[in-house]
Amino acid sequence: MTEYLLAALFGVIEGLTEFLPVSSTAHLRIVKPWCNIPLSDPYWKMFDVVIQLGAVACLPVYFGPRLFKFVRTFPRGERGDRTILTHPASLVLIAFACTAGPLVLVKKLLETVSENLENLYVIGAALVIGGAVMWAVDALCTRSKTDHVESMSLWQAIWIGLVQTLAAIFPGTSRSMSTIAAGQVAGMSRPAALEFSFFLSIPTMFVATLYDLYKGVKPGTDHSMLAPAAISAQQWIALAIGFVVSFVVALGVVAWFMHWVRRRGFVPFAIYRIVLGIAVLVYVRTHA
Repeated sequence: MTEYLLAALFGVIEGLTEFLPVSSTAHLRIVKPWCNIPLSDPYWKMFDVVIQLGAVACLPVYFGPRLFKFVRTFPRGERGDRTILTHPASLVLIAFACTAGPLVLVKKLLETVSENLENLYVIGAALVIGGAVMWAVDALCTRSKTDHVESMSLWQAIWIGLVQTLAAIFPGTSRSMSTIAAGQVAGMSRPAALEFSFFLSIPTMFVATLYDLYKGVKPGTDHSMLAPAAISAQQWIALAIGFVVSFVVALGVVAWFMHWVRRRGFVPFAIYRIVLGIAVLVYVRTHA
């Protein structure tokens, strides 16, 4: 398979799975070995960051009108009942701070154990556990008190931000799954929890991917992936293909997912996670 086809394939996988509650990290780490790509390859580690940035870039495009309305109505909100702390834009930033703060404090610890947490056994277990949690939450948390992001409380944003840290610590958990389930537990409806999850993705994923990209190209660091000068013209084209494909596919997925959740729940995704996680664990067991 040529490098361009691999770039398109991984772009499709990233675009499909970044915002669905099934973990894009898990899917890429499962597929790469089948394509004979070492997980430690510097170029393909950078490629993962680039296609993730492509997927996240679709959110400001899709939610552009909503984001503009947030800016225009700050700080009173659309209904005039918000404050500088409870406006949706403020709640997104507060939730982001509640995620970033703890992660900065345990940064050194995470760097020490990250390789152990990125193995297929941990990813498989995270898929199964996350699927079971999602199924239980979707079945039990059916009485929502908050049907719109504009009605969210400060404590709901803090809670969702703190739970989101689990996705950064345990690959395979899924950032989307953790924030959606946290929102439902906090009394939010499915559409409201999903929409806030998307809004929270914008600062969270942009900062995370840009930071990873910085670490990857900065010379003389332990985490350096690849210097830009060392990338061939063919590899630059592959990066561009992956970015564009991931952006286009993710844009379609976001639009479809918003429509889906308004009519149905998250149980099909929970079942998929559990089946995939069990398959990964069986594979690890039989190939140990």
